[in-house]
Amino acid sequence: MSRKLIAGNWKMNGSLAANQALLRELLAGVKAPVCQVAVCVSMPYLAQAQELLAGAAIELGAQDISAQVSGAFTGETSAAMLKEFGVRFAIVGHSERRQYHGETDAHVADKAKAALAAGITPIVCVGETLAQREAGQTEEVVKRQLAAVIHTNGHCISEIVVAYEPVWAIGTGKTASPEQAQAVHAVLRAQLVAASTLKAATTQDKRVPILYGGSMNAANAAALLSQADIDGGLIGGASLKAADFMQIIAAAQ
Repeated sequence: MSRKLIAGNWKMNGSLAANQALLRELLAGVKAPVCQVAVCVSMPYLAQAQELLAGAAIELGAQDISAQVSGAFTGETSAAMLKEFGVRFAIVGHSERRQYHGETDAHVADKAKAALAAGITPIVCVGETLAQREAGQTEEVVKRQLAAVIHTNGHCISEIVVAYEPVWAIGTGKTASPEQAQAVHAVLRAQLVAASTLKAATTQDKRVPILYGGSMNAANAAALLSQADIDGGLIGGASLKAADFMQIIAAAQ
C-alpha cells in the first residue's frame, strides 16, 4: 500500500508571523516523513507558504477551489491560479462549505473536476450530520455525496483523495471510535472499488486514499490510523500545533 497522507486544514486561522513560526517548527521536525504530509492554508498565505516550503517534504494545499476557469466570479480562485503557487492539493466539499455556502453534491463534483484538470489532487470531503447518523442515514448520505463525484469524474476518479468527516465530530471535541470510522471507510472503499473505472483501485498499492477528518488528534491518531481502510487524516485544530501535528505524522507509520 502507498504511504498514508496527513493533511492539515488550517481553516480561517493564521497570520504572517504565526504561519512562519509554525512552518519553521514543522520543517525542523519533519525532514524525512514516513508518510505524505501537506498543509492547506488560507488563500492570502499561499505565497508565503510556497516560499517557506520550497524544496521541503511538506506539500502545499488550498482550502477550496473554483469550479470556474476564469471570468466574472468575484472572490473565487481558479485552479490555474492555485497551480501558479505550487498547490498540490485542494479541499473540496468540506462540511463548512456545504453548510455555510450552500455547496451541493453537483457543485463539489465540478470543483473536483476543475482541480483534476489542472493536475491538482482534490481532497473530496463527505460526511453526515448528527441527525442523519441518529436516523440511520450515514451510509446513504456519504454514498450519495461520493456518487456525484464519481459520476462527474469517472474517467479519472482514481486520482482523487476522499476524506470522511462526520460533521458531528468536527470542532466539537467528539470523534468517531476507530470502529465507527472504519465501518464508514469500508463503505466508501466498496463504492470506489465498484466504480467501473476504478479497476486499478482494487489493489492495495493503487487504491484511492480515504482519510479520516473528524477531530483526529495526537491522542487518538494511532488507533484510527491502524484501521484497515483509514489511509491518513485531514487534521483541523491539531494541525495548528506543531507538536501535535508531528505526533500524528509519527503515528502514520
